[in-house]
Amino acid sequence: MKNKLISIVISAYNEEDNVGELYKRLCESLNKVKDADFEFLFVDDGSKDKTYNNCLKLQKNDARIKIVKLKRNFGHEIAMTAGMDHAKGDAVIFMDSDLQHPPVYIPQMIKSWQQGKEIVLTKRVDNKDTSKLYKLCAKIFYYILNKFSDQEIMESAPDFRLIDRKYVDFLKNFNEQDRLFRGLLSWIMPNENVEIIDFVAPERFSGKSKYNFLVSLRLAINSIIQFSVLPLRLATYVGLFTAFLAGLLGVYVFAEHFFLHNPTPGYATLMITVIFLGSVQLIALGIIGEYIGKIHMEVKKRPLYMAEYIEQKATKNGDKKDI
Repeated sequence: MKNKLISIVISAYNEEDNVGELYKRLCESLNKVKDADFEFLFVDDGSKDKTYNNCLKLQKNDARIKIVKLKRNFGHEIAMTAGMDHAKGDAVIFMDSDLQHPPVYIPQMIKSWQQGKEIVLTKRVDNKDTSKLYKLCAKIFYYILNKFSDQEIMESAPDFRLIDRKYVDFLKNFNEQDRLFRGLLSWIMPNENVEIIDFVAPERFSGKSKYNFLVSLRLAINSIIQFSVLPLRLATYVGLFTAFLAGLLGVYVFAEHFFLHNPTPGYATLMITVIFLGSVQLIALGIIGEYIGKIHMEVKKRPLYMAEYIEQKATKNGDKKDI
């Protein structure tokens, strides 16, 4: 009986010192897996270092290695999409190349899949490479995200997962330009056929994380906007509330002037009211602007990425073709 093929999609951006060590550890872990064949898809997300060249060196000695070289840095979600588009396996494993997604857990993920689990997720119970402040911010992020979002997203579930071909093909039908795989998976996930594996993320083998505060904040805003219209409703509720307060203030001023005959100097009250209402309007316009910006980007229907797909065929250095 022919073995099932499993694709391992590895996103890499400026990870020249990590891809070789990751490949070594992958081979060590996958030697323990029986009844399965593998292909490795390294997705170079527009790296500016030697990541691509180091992947080519690995490919010369292993025909299972394929490379998707993006023309520029399109972002992590698009890099995963590009890898998914080119993966041929009956199941696809997604992981990062910084070695914070330990390959030693992959045999367990494959075993769960072979036993009938269609989606195998991982949950990071600890991260040795982050500070207590970062962990606190992450908890706050997931709390706010799930309060605002119509779709609950599991906390501390990184992009280290296995997805059966059936759901990979379904995910490829999504046409969204700006996407969040964690949210999409939560939307389609069959709860009865999902396995969750806890793991501890080690320190990065080399290099620095690409997720600084501003990147994380942008991710948080995008996540909320993609899966909820609650911010728009909140803007409406705040507008109604401020209108109610303005009505009460108007009644108070009317009563004080005509019944108490003690008119209050109006400059300070007027300025506070104008500043308050102006701030509320700007916040509401900002929320609306975020949604309009998303619509603007989506309706253009631009291609998600441009890339070269490189695999080892007849020639030693591999054949290339533009995608």
